[in-house]
Amino acid sequence: MTSTSTSPGLARFNVLEEHAALAVLLEACASTAWARRLLAARPYATAEDLYATSDAAMAGLTPDDLAEAMAGHPPIGRPKPGDPASAREQRGMAGASEELKAEMLELNLAYQERFGHVFLICATGRTGEQMRDAVKERIGNAPEREREIVRTELGKINRIRLARIVEEDA
Repeated sequence: MTSTSTSPGLARFNVLEEHAALAVLLEACASTAWARRLLAARPYATAEDLYATSDAAMAGLTPDDLAEAMAGHPPIGRPKPGDPASAREQRGMAGASEELKAEMLELNLAYQERFGHVFLICATGRTGEQMRDAVKERIGNAPEREREIVRTELGKINRIRLARIVEEDA
């Protein structure tokens, strides 16, 4: 492909110094193994190439790598202060009733007790009720099944975050 098909955001990402590009990737996903794999495959001709590399890297994460990635995500309903990504992604909880927020807190704690990590879902575009229903549905999963669901959800989140990088104007 010619460089004219590369978006300005992708072109900027391709030429970032390694430490700066690594920092950008770690903001998207806290897994060092994932970030290093994406970094090693630069430059990307298209956004789809970047997403495909992300998907492959996500599929190859070990349980420890997944734990590292999940540690970068706050519980649903409690985005990290000063983190616009988690606040934007969890927008569906912003207008939730106090009852729903309290229920999510209880469900988050029960989920974390069962699986040893935060409940992770691609929250973008979901309502508070949809997120509550998902945690209620998933809390009964076997740990192995839940780990694969988490891997899929992380992949979706990573694609959304990478798209923001690729589509960024100057």
